[in-house]
Amino acid sequence: MLTVLYNTGARVSELIGIRVADITLAATASVRLHGKGRKQRTVPLWKETAKEIRQWLKYADLHVEQPLIPNRSGLPMTRTNVAERLNLAVSTATKMCPQLAGRRISPHTWRHTTAMHLLQAGVDLTVIALWLGHESPVTTHGYVEADMGMKERALAAITPPATQHKRYRPTDALLQFLESL
Repeated sequence: MLTVLYNTGARVSELIGIRVADITLAATASVRLHGKGRKQRTVPLWKETAKEIRQWLKYADLHVEQPLIPNRSGLPMTRTNVAERLNLAVSTATKMCPQLAGRRISPHTWRHTTAMHLLQAGVDLTVIALWLGHESPVTTHGYVEADMGMKERALAAITPPATQHKRYRPTDALLQFLESL
């Protein structure tokens, strides 16, 4: 579940809506997500994600019309189910990474992390917008605003204009005036 969330940047509603039939595990693996406003988009999968999905499908013995990530009853998970599973994972991870303690990590945090990592890897904003299913790259622009590290690297990549720094030296008349106050 977490691998698919991170790889795709899917919204929770998109994640729980994935059916086995939405997965393509051919040479170029991908998943079809059903997003807001009945829009669909296809997101590529890493080879590692595809491998994990293959193993999961075999282990869970899932069929074409079943949800990729079912609950105990074989039905699609709910938003609450996803949040609970994520909380369990974060709780377990906190034992090895104590800095996670007290942080609120939600499925949307996963989506945001995907976007930030794509951005930091140099992926164009319009591609990230398509990846996340944003209506407009303007929505995705907020991620650029959020990344101070990228701004610092951009600043380091340019040099300031060649200017001479002169120290200001007031005239004697100005100094006399100021002293008279």
